[in-house]
Amino acid sequence: MKIVGVGAGPNLLTPEAASAIEGARIIFGSRRAIELAGEHIKCEVHEIEDYTLKSLPGDAVVLSTGDPMLSGLGKFAKPGDIVIPGISSLQLACSYLRLDIEIVAVITAHSRNVEAVKTRLIEELEIGKNVFLLPDATFGVNEIAAMLEQRGISRRIWVFENLAYPDERIFEGTTERPPVARSELYCLMIAGVS
Repeated sequence: MKIVGVGAGPNLLTPEAASAIEGARIIFGSRRAIELAGEHIKCEVHEIEDYTLKSLPGDAVVLSTGDPMLSGLGKFAKPGDIVIPGISSLQLACSYLRLDIEIVAVITAHSRNVEAVKTRLIEELEIGKNVFLLPDATFGVNEIAAMLEQRGISRRIWVFENLAYPDERIFEGTTERPPVARSELYCLMIAGVS
């Protein structure tokens, strides 16, 4: 099986990813991933239902939005599977802010234990890391800002919406005046003292 990153938005497919998609016999992916790779698909395609990948054929190409190893389907790769990276929202956010990725901690809140996410977020900020966070519906920008402000932690916060899409938007705020997320497709960067 090949697990292929299709990028965080349009026009971010790498040549290696495009080649794997064009040479596929059968493809599985989310509706969004299929749309992002659409012009390169030349075979049977199915919207994915088994996100653990256990029931998919061994010769399938599985499309993963962004990069498969950033809260993506790469975590389900088995020995012998090939993971082809994609351009992630993390890479885009760091490029826009000109932040070196090596000073950024990555946290995913989506479908995770929110209490554990809160603990890790505080730990990373206290040791001076910037934090890139993929939010959850129950733990987004407002909840994060309120929690940090309550603990006396003042930081700048950026909301990145619809990265690489025509309606891409980037909003900057602080823990005291958090930016407003207007889309469900967003990520955050929490960095530096405000």
